[in-house]
Amino acid sequence: MYKAICTDIDGTLLNANRKLSERTISAIRSLDDDIPVILASSRMPAAMRHLQQVLGIEKHPLICYNGGYVIDQGHIIRTLDSVTIPFPIARKIASWAEKSSLHASFYFEDHWYAPSLDEWTEREINNTQVQAKILSNSAIISRWHATQTGAHKIMCMGDPQLIDALVKQLKDQKEPLHLYRSKDTYLEIAPLQISKASALALLLKNKYKFSVDDVIAFGDNFNDIELLNVVGKGIAVQNAREELKAVANEITDSAKEDGVAKAIEKYFLNLS
Repeated sequence: MYKAICTDIDGTLLNANRKLSERTISAIRSLDDDIPVILASSRMPAAMRHLQQVLGIEKHPLICYNGGYVIDQGHIIRTLDSVTIPFPIARKIASWAEKSSLHASFYFEDHWYAPSLDEWTEREINNTQVQAKILSNSAIISRWHATQTGAHKIMCMGDPQLIDALVKQLKDQKEPLHLYRSKDTYLEIAPLQISKASALALLLKNKYKFSVDDVIAFGDNFNDIELLNVVGKGIAVQNAREELKAVANEITDSAKEDGVAKAIEKYFLNLS
């Protein structure tokens, strides 16, 4: 009945050890070749491709940076959409972060620029299996100045009070940004106009001959709400935010209990 899968990664597809379980790998590898499995995450492409390799879906599309960077990875790799934080705003955030000693990592396409190899950088390397390029915030802004390049994502990590202060400044100045705080020490900054749902719609329009009604989507957090709202069946994992569960059509087991794999077995493999 359903023709595609779109799934979040962290907290949804990966277990408590941030790994793909054997059951998840087996379920996805057992799918028919004509069923695309689209990973949709705030991660950069390199932090998703190693998971694709394990799952055997290297040629399937990617929705990166929560919808800010959409890649078709068929016979020819092509960018379907790229939305960035405008350069002047990125410059302002970089300057504020350096003055306050707040860690700010800048992401553009498949590049991750971290200000130093500190505890925050090392934690992200461990979580994503991607190496950062060490470059100060002022240096990256200087490099981007001539082309007015913006960032697909800025990740700020550090003292909760510093995060509070940055959020207040950005809101007070009414910057057109999406501010997502996954925990009190983490702040993801992205363009306001992007979402996983809009990225999926664009991808289907440009690559496939079916609609969002033919898609099953999985998620666990606030940035998955719109996605689960628009697809044919939106499934939240048991460990999801209550706000996401409220809009989901169905709730599967938690990420650590292979909830996504069990739903795939149910709807695609007829195993339950």
